[in-house]
Amino acid sequence: MRVALDATPLTLSSGGLRRYVEEMARALARCFPEDEYWLLSDQPFPAPAGPGNLRCGGPPAGPLERRWWLVGLPRAIEQLSVDVFHGTNFEVPWLRRRPAVLTLHDLSPWLDADWRPPADRVRRRTPWLIRLGCADMIVTHTQAVRRQIIERFRVDGSRVVAVPLAAAAFFRPTESVPARRPYFLFVGTLEPRKNLSVLVEAFLRVRQRYDVDLILAGRRRADCPSLPACEGLICAGEVSDEELRRLYSGALACVYPSLYEGFGLPVLEAMQCGAPVIASRDAAIREVAGDGALLIEATDVRGWAQAMGALVERLDLRAFWRERALRRAAQFNWETTARLTREAYVEALRRHAR
Repeated sequence: MRVALDATPLTLSSGGLRRYVEEMARALARCFPEDEYWLLSDQPFPAPAGPGNLRCGGPPAGPLERRWWLVGLPRAIEQLSVDVFHGTNFEVPWLRRRPAVLTLHDLSPWLDADWRPPADRVRRRTPWLIRLGCADMIVTHTQAVRRQIIERFRVDGSRVVAVPLAAAAFFRPTESVPARRPYFLFVGTLEPRKNLSVLVEAFLRVRQRYDVDLILAGRRRADCPSLPACEGLICAGEVSDEELRRLYSGALACVYPSLYEGFGLPVLEAMQCGAPVIASRDAAIREVAGDGALLIEATDVRGWAQAMGALVERLDLRAFWRERALRRAAQFNWETTARLTREAYVEALRRHAR
């Protein structure tokens, strides 16, 4: 089978979307050496290291091909004799010349416009791609979001499959450089949906009693709410994978108060590094975390402060949640993600041929 994947998410400097495409492409190529996997985009992107059957296509050659989704991508698909195209981020071509699989990460573009202000194109285009059958199969990452997709878009449930993600293998417990003082860690894009105002308010309450820091690690989006300048609140920005692994491993806990998620990959990364996790009770996060994390209502400032304070005080409680986190994280791996994704490709081929 020859598969082309939309590699545009690889142009991002960090974040779960980039991690998804990078890790999934490598796992597919590794697990299915008999296949060819092509990464295609109209923008330059760094080629991920991987087996020889993972290849990268060049940028569009001429001005017409730069109309990527309408002209350039369909031409590239034809030239490569691709069997299946995988739109990894809400988009597939309009023309149904080849079988297509669409990844719909979550419904955030439709639930609250403030969560995804640059997503007007996705809000308008993706529902039509689904209604017109441009995607033979739809992939999402949790059963919670799968149910939301079926209900919102009135799509046949047999066309939508839940394929869980995993943490990259290099996320594992490691020795951490001693911190100036103990810290809580948030990892993710700094944006309205991540509910950072509640987290910071809870942290300020904890800071009144304990000498701890809160580190925010991730790309700051332009629409991120302003954060107070206060002692102990550290905006670290984007950090390397090695530094992120150390931060996870040394944290009192990873805190993830998101209002809505499609999966919540930082939760799993933290668990795999042995960090206790405090997360919101969003449906997808509950599904991913299982019994491996302490779950709090997203807007319950008092609940967040109490949970954070308890983990500062009690070493035994940190050890308890660390053990649960490691046990839960061990249930996820990219090989399973690759296998289930390829099954969606095979089903797309079958449906397209009908």
